[in-house]
Amino acid sequence: MENKKLNIYLLYAIALLQGMIFYGPIATLYRRAQGLSMYDITLIESISLTVMILLELPWGYVSDKIGYKKTIVVCNILYFISKIVFWKADNFFMFAAERLILSVVLAGISGCDSAYLYLSADKENTQSVFGIYEAMSTAGLIFASLIFSVYVNDNYETAAFLTVVSYGAAMLSSLFLIEVRPETNGYTNAEVRIKAIAESFMKDKAFIMFLLAASLLMESNQIITVFLSQVQYLQSGILPKYMGYIYILVTVSGMLSAYSHIITDRIGEGRTIKMLFCTAAISCISMSVVLNPVSSVLCIVLMRISASVFIPISINIKNRRITTSSRATMLSVYSAIMNITAIMINLILGKMADINIRYAMVSGALFCGLGLILYAVWESKERVKN
Repeated sequence: MENKKLNIYLLYAIALLQGMIFYGPIATLYRRAQGLSMYDITLIESISLTVMILLELPWGYVSDKIGYKKTIVVCNILYFISKIVFWKADNFFMFAAERLILSVVLAGISGCDSAYLYLSADKENTQSVFGIYEAMSTAGLIFASLIFSVYVNDNYETAAFLTVVSYGAAMLSSLFLIEVRPETNGYTNAEVRIKAIAESFMKDKAFIMFLLAASLLMESNQIITVFLSQVQYLQSGILPKYMGYIYILVTVSGMLSAYSHIITDRIGEGRTIKMLFCTAAISCISMSVVLNPVSSVLCIVLMRISASVFIPISINIKNRRITTSSRATMLSVYSAIMNITAIMINLILGKMADINIRYAMVSGALFCGLGLILYAVWESKERVKN
């Protein structure tokens, strides 16, 4: 039991260190200063997601085969390398190379870290653990944003270098993790394991609706709060020198992920999810109508809160659905489905933003609205089934 607690604390520390992206407040402006358009940025994201989709299942199988600890260690080494590449990037191809390395990492870590936490935590506390895990990453972002605002400012190279140092520390921390393994349920060869995974997935095809809904909310939030927000701020009259402080505010709001389980306990899982979709959609609509500094920041904060509270719920739901012992592989299947949707979202939002930021926000609202409908249909089917 003590080893499992150590695993959880180490993953918390890794999440904290990998949250320290010191160039975060000006990530979009940094890329645009190197000649990239918004469509270039989202195109690179889409290429990265495509590679992730291709690698999801192989990585999931490898994770279940070699162990979750080894997978996490390998991924954190590559994570470290990707930040070195970003530090030296000065053109489209270098930024694309950084994202391709990152896609290998994210395909490997996707599902593996949550499976590792799920097996290390007490089952009645899993959503709380997932929430704290997300919050630690957010805490890292807050710290990095403070350093950026007070010390780094316009020195982009220093911001990138400090990120390299932080990711190097995360890589070293992962070496001290202790392996945990699920019960095998008797699956001893690849063919039998794959058959069991396929059968498990086919019995629960309706779950695709939840995965698509989750992707619509989470990816819209990712693109809008991380990339498009800086364009929204500029057009609302906010100067870049204030964006570090705004980034801190937005990042602090993400700490609410740690209280996700409390919110769902009080008002119910279904009501919470519907409320989060509605909040994100209304925020997008507001930003498409009003270009005002205060309202823009408020709407970005609300979008971040919606996604931050939703993520632990989503992780918990996905883990609850799994009946096969190949947990990482099954989570990789889920992730691949979500990433296919994310590619479409990235390209549409990027193209709309290059035309007019208002069009991108309208698109974000439509995506969140569609996600709400898909979730509501899936939930009603679950209610009938049970």
